[in-house]
Formats: sequence, C-alpha cells, structure tokens
Amino acid sequence: MTSLSVETLAADAVEPITSAGNAQLGIAVLAGIAVIVLLITKFKLHAFLALTIGSLLLGAFAGAPLDKAITSFTAGLGSTVAGVGVLIALGAILGKLLADSGGADQIVDTILAKASGRAMPWAMVLIASIIGLPLFFEVGIVLLIPVVLLVAKRGNYSLMRIGIPALAGLSVMHGLIPPHPGPLVAIDAIGANLGVTLALGVAVAIPTVIIAGPVFSKYAARWVDIPAPERMIPQRPSEDLERRPSFVATVSTVLLPVVLMLAKALVDIVVDDPEHPVQRVTDVIGSPLIALLAAVLVGMFTLGRAAGFTKDRLASTVEKSLAPIAGVLMIVGAGGGFKQTLIDVGVGQMILDFSKSWAIPTLLLAWLIAVAIRLATGSATVATISAAGLVTPLAADMSTSHAALLVLAVGAGSLFFSHVNDAGFWLVKEYFGMSVGQTIKTWSVMETIISVVSLIFILLLSLVL
Repeated sequence: MTSLSVETLAADAVEPITSAGNAQLGIAVLAGIAVIVLLITKFKLHAFLALTIGSLLLGAFAGAPLDKAITSFTAGLGSTVAGVGVLIALGAILGKLLADSGGADQIVDTILAKASGRAMPWAMVLIASIIGLPLFFEVGIVLLIPVVLLVAKRGNYSLMRIGIPALAGLSVMHGLIPPHPGPLVAIDAIGANLGVTLALGVAVAIPTVIIAGPVFSKYAARWVDIPAPERMIPQRPSEDLERRPSFVATVSTVLLPVVLMLAKALVDIVVDDPEHPVQRVTDVIGSPLIALLAAVLVGMFTLGRAAGFTKDRLASTVEKSLAPIAGVLMIVGAGGGFKQTLIDVGVGQMILDFSKSWAIPTLLLAWLIAVAIRLATGSATVATISAAGLVTPLAADMSTSHAALLVLAVGAGSLFFSHVNDAGFWLVKEYFGMSVGQTIKTWSVMETIISVVSLIFILLLSLVL
C-alpha cells in the first residue's frame, strides 16, 4: 500500500463507520481492550496479533461493518508505520553502532573515572540518560547491567544504590523522550510538535530522574540490601576491540539528533516565519528523519570507523540492528491500527462528551487511561499507543505546548507500577538476583515514582505555558 493510499484511506475514515450510541461504544471499547489484555496475559499471544484481533473485535462490538473495520485498521497501521517506522529503524542503527563500537563503554568508563563515593549514583544517572537516548530499554539494560554489577562489587556499594539510578535514567528516556517508539507514536497520533515535546520532555525528565534515581535509591538500598550476583556479570562489548571511539566524539554523535531537533523548535518559536531562510534550513535539518539520518551517517565514522570497523563490518552492524526491531515495528503499527479503529467508530467523540461531564483535567485523564492499560497489559508501548488513540480528539483545540504535554502525560502513565505481567520486571529481577517481593519494593516502586512525579511536573508546566 502506498503512502498516498494510506493517507486517502485515513482521510476517508474521518466520518464514524457506525451509528452506535455512547453506551454501546463504551462497552465496545472495554470489550476490545479486555480482549487485548486477555490475549496478551492469559494466552501469551504476541502483542501484534492481540492488537490486530482486538481492533477487529472492537469494530464488530461497535456495530461497524467488518470491511470498514478492516479498512480503518490497515489505514491506521500504514500511516503509523509510515510516520515513525523509519525513525525507529534509524534509532536502532545508531544504538547498535553505539554498543558494538565500544562507544557506550567509553562513555561509562570516562564518567566513572571522574566519579567516586557519593557522586557514583549521580554518575550512573548521567551514564544511563546519555546511553538511553538512542537505545531501546531492553538493550540499554543489557549494556548497563555489567557496569552496575562491576561498580557495585569493586566499590563495595549497595547494588540498589547504583542500580536504581541507572534503571531510572533508562526508564525516563524510554517513556518521555523521543526518538523512543512510545513517545514517537504518541506524537504522531496526537499531532504534537516533536521539537517542543522533546524540549518539554527534557524539562520534565531532569527533576523526575533525580527524584526516582539518586534520591529514591537511598531508601531502596535500605529496603533491599543485596550484593551484586557474580554469576550475572557478562562480557562487555568492547573487550574484543583493539580500540574504541573517543568520549567527546561518542557523546557528540548521540546528542546530535537531539540538538538538531531542539534547534528547530527554538527557531520556530523565535523566528516564527516559515519563509525565513534560517527557519527553512532548521525545518529540514531539524526534522526527525534528517536529524537521525545525520546521526547515523556521522556515527559510521565517529563510532564505527573509529573502532576499526571495515565497510563489511559496518554493513553487518546495520543489518543486525534491524532484525530485532521487526516485532517493535509490528506492535507499533498494530497499535496505530487500533487507534484509527477507535477514532473511526466514534470513540473520540464519546471521550469528548464524557470528559466534559467528568470535569477531569485532560492531562490527568490521559495519564489515568495510560495507567489502566499499563497495569492490565504490562506493556508501556501498548499503553502509550492505546491511550494516545483514545485521547487524540482531546488535542484538537490545544496549543502546541499543551499537545506536547498531553503526549508526556500519556508517556508518564505508561510507566506506572511495572509488575509481574511486564517483561521488564523479570529482566530486572533476574539480572539483579532479587525475589519477586524485592523487585516490587525497588523496581516497581521506582517506576511508580517516575510516573507520578513526572505527572506532577507536567501539570505544573501546564499552569505556566
């Protein structure tokens, strides 16, 4: 399906494809989400299949003709993948270059060499936040776990005092900062400005990660005082390399897309003239596609070639980076299909009607919806995608800054209380050698703190913007 046909289908699907009343639509939404939750949690079905089936059943429950429900789903899937698929792929390539070249290890070693004692938890936050920008959460954990365990063991630190700040840095990046898949999809669905969302996301992320990381780690270390499990210390990627890129080159490469996108947002605000030469240039170089593409191309030299990679090794690294994201792309696409089905059956108008009578602030409503789906499915990405689809109509009359805050509210809600239905919960538990109860006291509480604290800062920003 071409991008033109996708846009046409999406445009044609603006009118509701069913005349069901609010009561029937409400039941259809609950039933559709219940099916998705049941398929993911009870039957362990892949989220892509669960979202696909749930979307079609949502249309059926709402009384929509099956052919129109299919059209809505495929249009939403196509437009979502077209909007964010390339960005996710570019982010994966940059992350793989960072890991395989030893750039991530260079950042870690350089910062740790400058830090000691009380500064170590803060150093771990800084490391995780920088590395977490281009990396998926699971990849970031795999890269950082050896560092966390080694630092805790060699420095005789509490594992939680070092580990919680690192996990907080990764998690905040994952939930609030593009180009991670969740924020990207929410930006695309809600129609928010990426540069503004990125800028506000950073403003919310900094105090949030401080509170959920170094500050909370003091209490987590008292609640769960365990040593680093030696059996879980794996080999670091750069141990097989003869050389690796410099610290300055690595950090500059990682931050390049962020700087370009923020520059575009700043120029849009200051200049505010689409025909001005400066704004026209920044609109191009600051677009997510060009910013990430530039970082990848630069990274091939500053990371890959600096590590001694041949052309064949670089090609192999790029190829290996794309295979693992196939599942993520399909989940994101199916989430977009679910979102479009929600909109096309008229759920958006229903949410608008209900929100007026509930008198709940829009940002809080978005957060609560994301929290409910996160608790039910265990997936932050599914929660973000589904919640963004439900609250999209609420952004119709919002200012640029408030639309960005709506995206952040959804992202914050998607991180709430990770528990036993979340793959990340088990990943942290096994790597740190904790029991289920210990993981809840530390990891789950940390995720909840991130969610609640970030919501508070989002609401405070909404009062002044």
